[in-house]
Amino acid sequence: MSKRHNAIFDDVLRDMDEPAPAAEKGGARFLKRSNALAESGTREEKVLRWVDPATCVMWERHNRAYELLTEANCRDLIDSLRAQGQQEFPAIVRRRQGEGAEYEVICGARRHFAVSWLRANNYPQFRYLVEVRDLTDEEAFRLADIENRDRADLSDYERARDYAKALDLYYGGKQKAMAARLEVSEAWLSRYLYLARLPETVVRAWPQITDLKELHARILRPLLSDAGEKVLAEAEAIAAEQDHARMGQGAFVPVPRVLARLKAATLPSAKQPAPSARLRVRERGREVTLQFDRDLDEPTLRAELDRFLAERFG
Repeated sequence: MSKRHNAIFDDVLRDMDEPAPAAEKGGARFLKRSNALAESGTREEKVLRWVDPATCVMWERHNRAYELLTEANCRDLIDSLRAQGQQEFPAIVRRRQGEGAEYEVICGARRHFAVSWLRANNYPQFRYLVEVRDLTDEEAFRLADIENRDRADLSDYERARDYAKALDLYYGGKQKAMAARLEVSEAWLSRYLYLARLPETVVRAWPQITDLKELHARILRPLLSDAGEKVLAEAEAIAAEQDHARMGQGAFVPVPRVLARLKAATLPSAKQPAPSARLRVRERGREVTLQFDRDLDEPTLRAELDRFLAERFG
């Protein structure tokens, strides 16, 4: 978040030293502050409300995968809110058209999750602090991007997908115009757009989409260009193993190993390691467990064991 944005929020929230209030008319309380914008000499009035998070939904083009938020990856924020007794920085929302939820969240998904979790876990007094704004879709996109661009908890792949959608929705497919509007270089934006366009099979080869980095896309680009079919075939095999891990059947293939196998797939046939098959490996502490299908025939099993030993011990 920019210094200017922080300064505005600090001014808005200054002197708000009382805890989140009980519900008032409409289940919310209006809070108004006038913020001086030094560079222009104008004044801008902000309207903040304490609301029930159940009255808010994520904007359909929100750049964070809300379904990936958990108690574990929001624990720092949950503990911070509990220690402070209330949310200090407002989320940005706009009014929602139609029936159902009253607001849609532009910025503040983690805050929404944390407040919702606290309310569901013996802290019903917590409410969601929001700033209501009148924003176009393009303005909402840029605001969300500015707030989240430097945050480590928003993955490169989530950001890349957001850029790819915005390119067509708001900028007519013109990468130069989009880069200028975001105040980034075309080369920087191009790298993220390439990440967003990676084949789905390659994306599934990663343990989680949050593990997929822009740097990985740069590594994969020449591999896919020179030996795309081989890379995709190996990615499909790795993705099958990751799917087993997601179902609790074995361990995830770690990212360094994924990259090593995709690189190896481009080597001449004589130098390629044995192809991945139906032997699954689970490591826990100092123990290693090998799992395989009961109906696997003996020659195939022996080949798989040989491959495992060769890969593990060289």
